[in-house]
Amino acid sequence: LSRRKGKNTEKNVLIREVIREVAGFAPYEKRILEMLKNDFEKKALKFAKKRLGTHYRAKKKREEFSEIVRSLRARK
Repeated sequence: LSRRKGKNTEKNVLIREVIREVAGFAPYEKRILEMLKNDFEKKALKFAKKRLGTHYRAKKKREEFSEIVRSLRARK
């Protein structure tokens, strides 16, 4: 049904992981990562909002990349 649209299934998550591994990050995503590595949370959100169009999408993207930065810091 329409409520299912966009739901993350196991298959979708796996496919997105593989695509991310192969393709890497877009230039604007790399810039967001750099901002988050240097603790510019608000600036990263504002930049993401400008690129993605909505506050909600920007928050989601920032959270996604915050997790990546956290895992990078944990590795060291």
